[in-house]
Amino acid sequence: MSNLFSTTRIPVGLTRSNSARMRRYTKEEDGMVTIFACFTLLMMLLVCGIAIDMMRNEMERVRIQNTADRAVLAAADLDQTLDPQTVVNDYFAKAGIPDRSNGVKVSEGLNFRTVSVNSDSVTPTNFMRLLGINELPLRSRSEAEERVTNVEISLVLDISGSMGQGDKMPQLRDAAREFVDTVIRPETQDLVSLSLIPYSEHVSAGPALLSKFNVNYNNPYSHCMEFDSSDFTSTRLRRDKTYKQVQHFQWGYDGYSNDVSTPVCPNGTYEDITPLSQDANSLKFQIGQLVPRGSTSIFAGMKWASGLLDPDFNEITQQLVTENRVDPIFSSRPASFSDSETLKTVILMTDGKNHYSYRISDSYYANSSHASHWARYNLHWYLNNYVHPYYHNSFRYMKYTPSIGNDLLDSVCDAVKAKNIVIWSIGFEVDDYGASVMRDCASSPSHFFRVEGVEISDAFKAIARQINQLRLTQ
Repeated sequence: MSNLFSTTRIPVGLTRSNSARMRRYTKEEDGMVTIFACFTLLMMLLVCGIAIDMMRNEMERVRIQNTADRAVLAAADLDQTLDPQTVVNDYFAKAGIPDRSNGVKVSEGLNFRTVSVNSDSVTPTNFMRLLGINELPLRSRSEAEERVTNVEISLVLDISGSMGQGDKMPQLRDAAREFVDTVIRPETQDLVSLSLIPYSEHVSAGPALLSKFNVNYNNPYSHCMEFDSSDFTSTRLRRDKTYKQVQHFQWGYDGYSNDVSTPVCPNGTYEDITPLSQDANSLKFQIGQLVPRGSTSIFAGMKWASGLLDPDFNEITQQLVTENRVDPIFSSRPASFSDSETLKTVILMTDGKNHYSYRISDSYYANSSHASHWARYNLHWYLNNYVHPYYHNSFRYMKYTPSIGNDLLDSVCDAVKAKNIVIWSIGFEVDDYGASVMRDCASSPSHFFRVEGVEISDAFKAIARQINQLRLTQ
């Protein structure tokens, strides 16, 4: 029995050796970092791969979006003669992504065109497929619209004597006529009205328009009315006020010749204001007749420009419609300043600066005989030949100086901008001071153009494009 239940004893030395090895093994750390590093590296590669897939997707989306934006802008242009859908598809084809253009939609009417394109597609993934994501969605939409809303324009053109230098007047005629053709087109019928305002030393309203105001007439030869300084603080041409008529005479520059061809108030029919017209041929014909004459009063041109855009002028418009001088479609113009569907804008052009302007003392322009006399004789020529120099100043006085003119221009420009009328100004071969005056009048520095020579045509084109209001809508 004792042999049956006996046990075999493990040698003591062997047991101690294994036990020591086991203790050392449990404390051994070799190889643990390598396993963790491999796992971390794998995760980092996966995260970087996801970032790469998403970056590729975003780059492709931006590429498609930029292509779509350019395509719809070109297709929506009302001057675009090609089929809008063809234009969009061609842009995508030339960008090397013809399959990305889908869902092109075109909506157009008499005065607008809207073009939109959807670009719904996917980009395949390289790394995210390890997570079961084989592609990423790619969605892009772009829409552009060119819409000509109701537009009221005052086009103010400098026809002073300095415009006779070089080719300035022919260049102005060409640029202004091109502007008319750009803003008055078949698709803008009954939407765009343009008032043409030529100015030199003053602005001729013409007999029909002048008769709509309370005027204290002093001569039958020309049709300008005098403004007071207070008139330039408002856009209105007041019908509740009695204006003086500008005297008809020429004060000349040297007094050595009896030249009466360019009186203070222009008296050629082509120099009269043409209000609220959409007759492009008639406007271009009048522009083609303009010739350089007289001094420069930019503020007078701007005053009339503002008045022809002020809603208070509407009563006069209706009278002119009755007389068949304005198209009946414009009987409700100028629109209210609060009318969100109407754009009111002034294009003010000059090649110089406000200059001096004389008037004859009232005692020497008091009746019809005086008016007849000064219509025949140049003021300075007559004084130099028939009046002793001591008495010269009693015959005349300075009505405007350049400084006064600049102040009045500044006032009326501020009044116009306060009514949210957009002012574009063009300085045509002006000096630095003249440029600063015109820049200050504009709605912003970017609304001012300083140009030389044929660049005046580019300025008018740029303004016309802005008026046409091509814009990206989405």
